[in-house]
Amino acid sequence: MESDTIGRGRMSGRAALVTGAGSEGDEIGIGRAIALAFAREGARVACLDLEAAKAEATAAWIRNEGGEAIAIAGDVTSRKDCDTAVALAVEAFGGLDALVNNVGISVGMTVEQFDQALWQRVFDTNLLSAMLMARASAEALTASGRGSIVNISSIAGMVTMGSLAYGTSKAALHHLTCELALMLGRKGIRANTVAPGHLATPMVARLLPESMRESRRKVGPLGIEGDAWDVARAVLFLSSDEARFISGVELPVDGGVTMLGALAGMALVTDDS
Repeated sequence: MESDTIGRGRMSGRAALVTGAGSEGDEIGIGRAIALAFAREGARVACLDLEAAKAEATAAWIRNEGGEAIAIAGDVTSRKDCDTAVALAVEAFGGLDALVNNVGISVGMTVEQFDQALWQRVFDTNLLSAMLMARASAEALTASGRGSIVNISSIAGMVTMGSLAYGTSKAALHHLTCELALMLGRKGIRANTVAPGHLATPMVARLLPESMRESRRKVGPLGIEGDAWDVARAVLFLSSDEARFISGVELPVDGGVTMLGALAGMALVTDDS
């Protein structure tokens, strides 16, 4: 849900790079919402996506609103592509203040069906990419003097949800975030994690049947789904000076689901039945 909580100039004069910033058509996925939110807060935004057309669509949206943005096509599992993306952003904007690692994939996998190639693909996309982008951007973020890295994880990395490769990679992503917070902190770079959960995004609409979405709504303390803008607002906060003394945290954006015990969740579902 968009609101007037975005657009107060919190990122004015800054440059941001958002990976996975593209979406299909006019859809608002998490990456696009983050890129738009940064731009509406005054940032110049580099929109990085594997597909050039999707990156350009988000950048064009920002420019149409009067903002400044560039589109970059690249594979975040490639060290060369990550280096190039950061170099292009720095060249276009004169520096870099914020990095958001939003790229992620999930595959169905059980212990009995373990596929090493798929496992490696998930870890390369969800974890290696964040490390490569952090390494590539560290110098520019240090020069900023107020650098911020926000990694987009998932509540699947906080609680067990039957997502063998995805959940494990996302749990590792937050630990990586903590290591970055420690190793880069004295260079003026903060690193934090946002863990979305139970969101109504275009991908969810395509993949989950309405019955499953209804179950998710019932089990949540708020009784609703979140959306991409909820994640964008959390990322904005953690990337801004409002969070200047916050580093190494994992912020769930999940309507309170991860703090529930199993019996409390069952009781909510029963009460709504």
